[in-house]
Amino acid sequence: MTSSDPTSITAVPGLSVGHWTDLPRATGCTVVLAPEGGMRAAGAVRGRATGTRELDALNPRHLVSRIDAILLTGGSAYGLGAADGVMRWLRERRRGLPLGPAGVVPIVPTAVIFDFDLGPGGKADRWPTADDAYRACGAASAEVPEGTVGAGTGATVGKALGPRRAMKGGVGTWAARRGDVVVGALVVVNAVGDILDGTGSIVAGARGPDGRFAGALEHFAAGGAPFGRANTTLAVVATNAALDRTALESLAHAAGDALARRIVPYGTLFDGDVVFAVSTVATAPATPLQAEALAALVVPVAVERAVRLARGLGDVPGLADGAEP
Repeated sequence: MTSSDPTSITAVPGLSVGHWTDLPRATGCTVVLAPEGGMRAAGAVRGRATGTRELDALNPRHLVSRIDAILLTGGSAYGLGAADGVMRWLRERRRGLPLGPAGVVPIVPTAVIFDFDLGPGGKADRWPTADDAYRACGAASAEVPEGTVGAGTGATVGKALGPRRAMKGGVGTWAARRGDVVVGALVVVNAVGDILDGTGSIVAGARGPDGRFAGALEHFAAGGAPFGRANTTLAVVATNAALDRTALESLAHAAGDALARRIVPYGTLFDGDVVFAVSTVATAPATPLQAEALAALVVPVAVERAVRLARGLGDVPGLADGAEP
C-alpha cells in the first residue's frame, strides 16, 4: 500500500506502522507510532487471558493525556520486554511525556499474543526483543504489509480442536472516510474461535478429521473441551476525529463489538483480547456516533483480511496459499 491509499490504518494522517518479522521462529512484533506530540488514547479489555504493559495509561482518569506508540507483539508475557526498544527509539528522538530537565518518558502501551505453537518444537523459547521492536520502529511507514507478518507471524485461528487443526491468522488493516473524518483499524487475529465472513459463514477455523470446518461454537456448546492455552486478538482503532478519552473508550468497546461479529466465540477465558482506540484530535466529528459507526464498518474487513492474506506456516494452512476446508 502507498501513503495515498485510504484502506489502511495509516489513512489517519500522522500514523505510521512498522513490523519486525521472524518467519523461521514464527514470531514478530508490530508498532503503531503516533505523530510527534503523541495521540489521545483509551482501551477496552475484552478477553480474560491478557498480557499487557502500561495499560493503566489508557484510563481516562490517568495523569498521562497522550501516548507515543502502541506495541503489539508475540512471545506471550516474555514479549512485553520488547517495549523497551520502542521507548529507546522514541527517547532518542525526544518524543514522550516532557519532564523538564529530566527529559522525556515515552508512553508505550503494549499487548501480547501467545504464538509458541508454530515455533520450532512448540517451545516457549523465542520472542521479540527490545532490539527487534527498535527495528520495527525504524521500519515504520505509511505502507502496512498484511497477513503473516509482524505480530501476526505466528498467529493462528480456530483452535477449538487444538493447534494442529487450526488455520493461519495474521495482521489485517482497513480504513474508511466520510467527509473529513477517517477511521482505520489494524487487527492481529490469533483467536481460539472461528472467523466469519459477512454472511456468517466460516472462512477460517477449526478443521475436523474430515477436513471440514468443525464449528467452534457448536463444539463448545456440546460440551467439547476447549484448547486450554492463551490465544488473543489485538486491535488498534485510530481516528482523526476529536474525541475525548471517555469517547475513545466507547470507541474501543464499539470496535470490540465489531470483532465479536466476525470472531466466534470472542473474548473467551482463553483469549487475551485488547482493543486500543486512538485519536490525533484533528477534526470535529459530525455526531458523537460517527467514529463508532465507521469502526463497525472497518474492523470486520480488517479481521477478514488478516486471515485471507495469511500464508501458512509448517502444517498450519493459510488462505493466501489457497487452503480450503
